[in-house]
Amino acid sequence: MAHERGSGGGERAGRSYNAGVMFELSVQTVFSAAHALMIAGQREPIHGHDWHVTATVAGAELDSDGLLVDFHAVEGMLADITGPFRNTNLNTTAPFETVNPSAENVARHIAVELGARLKKVAGGGARVESVRVTEAHGCAVTYRARLNDVGSRADVQA
Repeated sequence: MAHERGSGGGERAGRSYNAGVMFELSVQTVFSAAHALMIAGQREPIHGHDWHVTATVAGAELDSDGLLVDFHAVEGMLADITGPFRNTNLNTTAPFETVNPSAENVARHIAVELGARLKKVAGGGARVESVRVTEAHGCAVTYRARLNDVGSRADVQA
């Protein structure tokens, strides 16, 4: 897994600003899984992908160690969330046995699950900013989480 950190703070037009200071941290993972989408009422043939996932976590406050959230904690959360998908048919794996396993729905599911886990360890100091899922070279979707929808399991049912 790879990860990176970024900062949104700094100088703009010669003056210091703090109101918009934001920290972002990104963690990546990859899992292999198959799926068969329903498109316009027709199920496509089952096929596999190496799903590349980039989860970006953001927040304005750092903890007493100077961290938004520990990289390894986010890596572990992503591993727990994507673990059930590894080397499976997503169509037979929760929640996708009842939700079309599109890249969009995979990204939303990961974001919602990650958001719920972050609340437990970061206490609201860090939140899911986005989850990007790439299922094939040049084919990616990004789910941008809103503050009020990440953490709700009902969100994945949409």
